[in-house]
Amino acid sequence: MTSPNFAADAPKVSSTPKEEVDRLVAQLADRKDAWVRTTNERRVQLLEACIVRTEAVAEEWVRAACKAKGLAFDGPRAGEEWLGGPMTTIRNLRQLADAVRANGRPGLPELTERDDGQWVAKVFPSDWFDKLLFTGFSAEVWVEPGQEPTQGAAYRAKTDEKSYPEGKVSLVLGAGNVASIGPMDALYKLFVEDEVVILKTNPVNAYLQPYWEEAFRPLIDEGVYFVVRGGADIGSHLVHHEKVDTIHMTGSDRTHDAIVWGGDPEEQARRKRTGERLVDKPISSELGAVTPVLVVPGPWSDDDLDFQARQIAGMVANNGSFNCNAAKVIVTADRWPEREVLLERVEHHLRETPPRLAYYPGAQQRYDGFLERYPQAQPLGPRSPNVVPWTLIPDVPAETGEYALTNEAFCGVLALTKLKASDPASFLSEMVRFANESCWGTLSCVVLIHPETEKQYAKEFDAAIAGLRYGGIGVNVFAGVIYGMVSPTWGAFPGHPLEDIQSGRGVVHNSFMLDHPQKSVVRAPFRIRPTPVWFADHGNAHELGRALTRFEARPGPLRLPQVLMAAMKG
Repeated sequence: MTSPNFAADAPKVSSTPKEEVDRLVAQLADRKDAWVRTTNERRVQLLEACIVRTEAVAEEWVRAACKAKGLAFDGPRAGEEWLGGPMTTIRNLRQLADAVRANGRPGLPELTERDDGQWVAKVFPSDWFDKLLFTGFSAEVWVEPGQEPTQGAAYRAKTDEKSYPEGKVSLVLGAGNVASIGPMDALYKLFVEDEVVILKTNPVNAYLQPYWEEAFRPLIDEGVYFVVRGGADIGSHLVHHEKVDTIHMTGSDRTHDAIVWGGDPEEQARRKRTGERLVDKPISSELGAVTPVLVVPGPWSDDDLDFQARQIAGMVANNGSFNCNAAKVIVTADRWPEREVLLERVEHHLRETPPRLAYYPGAQQRYDGFLERYPQAQPLGPRSPNVVPWTLIPDVPAETGEYALTNEAFCGVLALTKLKASDPASFLSEMVRFANESCWGTLSCVVLIHPETEKQYAKEFDAAIAGLRYGGIGVNVFAGVIYGMVSPTWGAFPGHPLEDIQSGRGVVHNSFMLDHPQKSVVRAPFRIRPTPVWFADHGNAHELGRALTRFEARPGPLRLPQVLMAAMKG
């Protein structure tokens, strides 16, 4: 019931000397109170300057990421690095600038109260560009029950200079798989939680340090953001540093527990029983999950089946499947007549998807762990020292404690399971129980449902969405889109204690600065047109990624045609 130990698996890299680390932390500590007092006008200036710098460095950033992951810079798969790196970062910067202008309380497109009193804030689409580029998409942030839909707590706290809280130094331990995670986590700490940041790269992506520095040079010059690199030794030094006040990390629950409770399993168990934390600082985290794709039975046509099979293949193959939101288990109804056809089409499209470099450390060992437990596993291509083939594992029991349901593969493994259900209503009920109780983690899930089924079983479907205990729910869409939109929240469903952290605590992104988010729900049309950029067979994703990056930097009618043309060529 764990995700991989990324810190233990990571390669050795040259570290920032500890003397330099200490100097930077001291400089941040000297600036932390001044940052709290920094005017909104100055913050907007910094954000806008970072947009310009990020756009300027974007191409070299993407080139470096493609080289590290074995991708052709001029090929379609490079689109993943445009979209998962500078484009998303720029979008985050732009949305934060809008929020800061509004003193932390940007206007919501729509706010509704459910029958049970829970508030739901619509956060997408927020303008006509969103509506044009993502026709039929919507995103909601559900506020925790019993809480009001307030925004911008850090900004509301500053009614006058006498009431300003003390500043804080935050350590952000960045993930190694997606290039925008570290910078965007830093932005959340800086502009939503009002804390200055020292960001430590993961050894896997330490090569990104110069791009993260150049993109955010205005924040470095302001003395509120620095980047260092190193392995567990530098991480431990920073975690225990007397001038570091808070910690945020993205990665593994095992790494989290090693920080909070110690590295030895017996010691961890003892400390968890007694509550003896090694680090008594506030720590937030995003730690992955076994993401289920919940396929609601319905009247799917042959074209529907093929489209959704392509989408599922894309959810597996994106970033080589080294994503915390990658599809890891397909859940279908045992009596659905189209079940076998869908699975056959998923297999077909994964076979047609070229293999990817297994760039993330430990992929081969994790893959071996699945092969040892599931002799029925079906590799869909040859294996090599540099490649973990896309692999289906049929007939996985839908039982709590099952290995494939409680271990995050973090490689191209896709389990197939089925639930006893005779109709959509029974499946909707059963899938909630299964997802909540049998799949490890609460970060994200995907529900695929035909519009006729959704309409016919509207009450049951609404109850299912309300009942799913996941921080991000994608309806007819890859959960990675929740991450990329930036306006929804990204993080685990609330409630994990430190002793059983699973997918973590707290959220990031959340560009509308809602104070008490429970989860985000992104909805898309059942059949999305043109071909979505996250599909593995998108033929022009690199040009679309480049065009979207330029558009996000300066949205406007003059840059819109480039985006639309690139999308149509996909």
